Amino acid sequence: MKHTGSIVLETFDSRILKNNPLGDPSVRDFPVYLPPSYFSKGSQRFPVVYLISGFTGKGIMNLNVSFLSENIHQRLDRLISEKKMREMIVVMPDCITKYGGSQFINSTATGKYEDYVIKELVHYIDSKYRTLPHSSSRAVCGKSSGGYGAVVLSMKNPDIFGLMCSTSGDMYFEYCYLPHFPKFITNIENYGKGHKAIANFIRKEINFKQPKPKYFHEIINDIGMASCYSPDPSGFRTKGYNFSMPFDPETGELDKKVFDIWLKHDPVRLAERYDSNLRKLNLIYIDAGIYDEYDLHIGSRIFCNKLKKKNIKFIHEEFKAGHMNIQYRYDRTFEVISDCIEYR
Repeated sequence: MKHTGSIVLETFDSRILKNNPLGDPSVRDFPVYLPPSYFSKGSQRFPVVYLISGFTGKGIMNLNVSFLSENIHQRLDRLISEKKMREMIVVMPDCITKYGGSQFINSTATGKYEDYVIKELVHYIDSKYRTLPHSSSRAVCGKSSGGYGAVVLSMKNPDIFGLMCSTSGDMYFEYCYLPHFPKFITNIENYGKGHKAIANFIRKEINFKQPKPKYFHEIINDIGMASCYSPDPSGFRTKGYNFSMPFDPETGELDKKVFDIWLKHDPVRLAERYDSNLRKLNLIYIDAGIYDEYDLHIGSRIFCNKLKKKNIKFIHEEFKAGHMNIQYRYDRTFEVISDCIEYR
């Protein structure tokens, strides 16, 4: 048996993403990790983990090589060789959008990215590779927006994903988003006032031109979330963009009606609606750093407390770090998945 796994770069043309509102490509490239014994054991089937990316990320970025940091290929090979995880297939989808991300949900402003994963990618992978094609052998995990996606995809689709791991996933929106809105108001004024400023930012900055201003991420993050949580297809005509911000873009006053729409997507609220689905999951693993800049460790505690009150089983852990450069937590993610996922 070879001691290293293989990376296959897949190209998939999505019917669901065709003609999406932003004109993003329907053809997506994404890597698939096949474990060391995949080719030597011709009939063996393997569990599958979908590793989904954070905001402004896509699957192929997991292959990046950097100084003193493993890429996903190296990490998975090491974890398997150290017997910290058993062999499994790992799929790393591309769900990025013009506005930075999809949050892995369906939105009339970005496209149907939940359907893309649930109705197309899973079937495609199961039809092409020797997978164990049932929910108890299929996990979804990620960090940041990928952690959010893991929670939402699994709680809505427990028949597809029977295991879920979220590292620093977006939750309790009053803490992780709301405190950052005032910075958006200040920064967007570099592009004008009100709706015109947002339209100007999109026109001027969402491209490959470099360098980007230091406040670019603070602006695109709020735009990206608004495009997912509060789409407004008619907005192209009236504002120059197809979503609603949860505040007045000129004065900064909170628009409670729009922010309440955001809150409907908050895992803390969704836990109430989907508690019966959460009970079906074989693994709920939630962790976050105690110095998280978006206070997602607090959101994680609140979410887990909701589960506790409903007697839903979960694993909750914290670690001493912030929100950035925490890929090393994937060691723990894959270890926990390996302990709980079914190999039959």
